[in-house]
Amino acid sequence: MHKIYSRFRFRIPKIRKISRIQKIKRSGLPQRGPLIKVTLILIIAFSTVILILNAVQPIFRKLCEEKAKSIATIASNNQATEVMKKYSYDDLFSIERDNDGNIRMVQSNIIPMNEIISDVPNRIQTEINNIGKNNIEIPLR
Repeated sequence: MHKIYSRFRFRIPKIRKISRIQKIKRSGLPQRGPLIKVTLILIIAFSTVILILNAVQPIFRKLCEEKAKSIATIASNNQATEVMKKYSYDDLFSIERDNDGNIRMVQSNIIPMNEIISDVPNRIQTEINNIGKNNIEIPLR
């Protein structure tokens, strides 16, 4: 008897799929996958926030400076106008003329000028302090 064709058969053992739970039970270690993912997401989120704040901070600072200059300019103009309403040109300067009506001398009156010099800054500071108590809005468009 002849064998026409025969081949040797390999016996391959069956592969069992081991679940994660069985691996954890075997190793005794806790699951680290979700913890690593959450930590990585938090690190990325905090880095993104820090990068955005660092990029926006110079712009925000410049807007605040411009707003402060604007408030100070408006306050100084308003208060200077209010103080100067009380005075006329004749209160601040004395004009002496000769017999022909020509101007001989223009003399400044120091007392009203000193009052103006001391009154205007005080009023400006008071107005800026009152404005500072209110909320100042800066649009972030």
